[in-house]
Amino acid sequence: MVRPMRVLITNDDGIDAPGLHSLVRGLERWAHADGAMEPRELVVVAPDRNHSGAGAAVGEVYTRSSVAYRRHSFEGAPGVEAYALDASPALCVIVGVLGGIGRRPDLVVSGINSGVNVGRSVLHSGTVGAVLTGGQLGLSGLAVSMQWAQDAPFDVAASVAVEVLGELAAAPPRTLLNLNVPAVARASLRGVRRGRISTAGIVKSAGALGVGQVLGDVGEIPLTLGSAVPSLGDVTDEDPDDDGAVVAAGFASLTALRSVHEDTGTGADDAIRAALGAIEAHLAAEG
Repeated sequence: MVRPMRVLITNDDGIDAPGLHSLVRGLERWAHADGAMEPRELVVVAPDRNHSGAGAAVGEVYTRSSVAYRRHSFEGAPGVEAYALDASPALCVIVGVLGGIGRRPDLVVSGINSGVNVGRSVLHSGTVGAVLTGGQLGLSGLAVSMQWAQDAPFDVAASVAVEVLGELAAAPPRTLLNLNVPAVARASLRGVRRGRISTAGIVKSAGALGVGQVLGDVGEIPLTLGSAVPSLGDVTDEDPDDDGAVVAAGFASLTALRSVHEDTGTGADDAIRAALGAIEAHLAAEG
């Protein structure tokens, strides 16, 4: 008997988020599509509340010995196995991959996030943090986000995500992709382009102190938001192939990511050798 391909679905907006519901319905149709080359099964392991901006954080897991959960069902996909966990997106993936909920999945799909994850916001995104965590555990993954808008057409992003999954399943393990879709109708979507992570951040500047001024004992530090905000800000200073500019131009942006790994480049190797030498010399002098 052929072993079904198992897809773990999560998000960072929480189990009740409309983007997750659209993704589950889209993947449920994909899992049961006629002509599928192999059987497919889905399991949803998502936070029981919003964890936006959590990155790949797992929280203080060392202060508890278990993770609370409750079963969940999705309208339009009642047969999909689903659980809401008292956990961050990354911890949901860890629990789902390491045997907490059935057998080990083959892929992780995270989203659909309400708001783009472009530029430096990729580092802070719980949506992206979930697939980076999956990559650390040996799985390939797809993070899906849509430009924020009132009544955003999440089904459009779900349909684009489904089109990526076949290629992702055939890719080498730990292949991680970040998909950002503009909030437009399917007929208005201009296509998909490879997007480069820009230098844009969620926060453009912090504080407005004049020269010579210092912070008091208490107060507030004002923040100026940049272009990598959920609704997508001003991208006029981005190159055309930067991820934010790609979405602003009406295309979906697809970016390959790499999870945390040891840096073995020449510059890093030279720096660590020098640091080791300095530490050894210091310890020898103290001895």
